[in-house]
Amino acid sequence: MLEKKEILDVEKVIRDFEVITKDAENVQRETLKMILEENGCAEYLQNLGLNGRTDPESFKACVPLVTHKDLEPCIQRVADGVFSPILTGKPITTISIRKPKFVPFNDELMETTLQIFRTSFAFRNKEFPIENGRALQFIYSSKQIKTKGGLFAGTATSNVFRNSQFRKAMKAMQSECCSPDEVIFGPDFHQSLYCHLLCGLIFHEEIRLVSSTFAYSIVLAFRTFEQVWEELCDDIREGVLTSRITFPSVRSAMAKLLKPNPELADLIEKKCSGLSNWYGLIPELFPNPYLKKLRHYAADVPLISADYGSSEGWIGANINPSLPPESATYAVLPNIGYFEFIPLKENVEEHMQDNGNVSFLSMEPKPVDLTEVRVGEEYEVIITNFG
Repeated sequence: MLEKKEILDVEKVIRDFEVITKDAENVQRETLKMILEENGCAEYLQNLGLNGRTDPESFKACVPLVTHKDLEPCIQRVADGVFSPILTGKPITTISIRKPKFVPFNDELMETTLQIFRTSFAFRNKEFPIENGRALQFIYSSKQIKTKGGLFAGTATSNVFRNSQFRKAMKAMQSECCSPDEVIFGPDFHQSLYCHLLCGLIFHEEIRLVSSTFAYSIVLAFRTFEQVWEELCDDIREGVLTSRITFPSVRSAMAKLLKPNPELADLIEKKCSGLSNWYGLIPELFPNPYLKKLRHYAADVPLISADYGSSEGWIGANINPSLPPESATYAVLPNIGYFEFIPLKENVEEHMQDNGNVSFLSMEPKPVDLTEVRVGEEYEVIITNFG
């Protein structure tokens, strides 16, 4: 029996987004309450005197602003195998590596990742609707290591790509990667990049989206294409993978996709030979996608910046994808974490001295809540989330 394919209900995602953002203040209070209730038994919060209180006022009064450096001893104990609740009530399942930092990663953070992906996709698909197909995703999962305590540790993106929910979510968003897992999880970046390009060419008529976690990865990919395109054509023409790919698992996976196809090889050769300085390469090779050097390759194909986040957690999604990346704005999702903002403009208070001279005292700016930020002001973001 064929498995019924789940398709994301984009209209529902947008409706849900509208509901939570129109009531952002209450949603923020409820989100903080959930975070504090779920993690109230953790040693870190136990030592701060909250005593079960979950309101923002008590939280701000008891829980200090800290940097990663302040939390490093706690995170290191988690990585070393101390499994009693230290920072979180539920166990930390994985560690994200952002050299030289260790950052906790758990199931709740994975769910917020998928919520960000779904939200940005819903608004993107409304503006640039795509039919069922595949995505040429230049994504890579670096090798995981094990911490002293036995937890797997890798980059934040690796933790996402290795999660079983990731591929399921991509299918639902009609954005499944055209490359097999062996390529994504390959041990050598350059070999994986070559195979991503080859997979994109094999499935070129099905590609609806060209994407990457970072824009420079797409630029690097097509700079590489300029150098290896003739070799890629040879692979497709003969149906035999180049000897530059040496890892057995990757070769085996690619062998299942690669069959002799001289017609496709001739087509790619014709298109590449007809380009002037590689301008418009992407729409020539992939006629059906929605996508300063990157724009050169893409020509008139839309360029979209989808999400805004960090290794420590997600922040927002682009809900106006019609704007160019230079003007992209991101809406904070108020139910994925509790957000505060430190004004970057120095807060200066004026004081009169006894002799009548005016003096100025520089004060540390106080954080403001999500619903208190002002348009045009710049802030540093403070994240409190389930990790």
